[in-house]
Amino acid sequence: MILETIKNFIITFFKGELDLQSKIAVTVSLVWIIFIGYLTWWNGLKSFAVDKSFRWDEWFWFGILPAVAPYLFYFLWKKKD
Repeated sequence: MILETIKNFIITFFKGELDLQSKIAVTVSLVWIIFIGYLTWWNGLKSFAVDKSFRWDEWFWFGILPAVAPYLFYFLWKKKD
């Protein structure tokens, strides 16, 4: 049931048939993910540690998860039609 709703959202997303509110939400989420990725990369470069690699765990916990969580809550709490 939930997977079918997510599949329909993805199909309408790639067809370009989203309404303005959905476009704004997806844009804000993508900007957040990219911005946190940039900050993670920059902090890795400027750290005093020997390891200057990208910290994927920080990017996931502070970038991906906060950007995806509102959609998960929306699909879980959405009233059934």
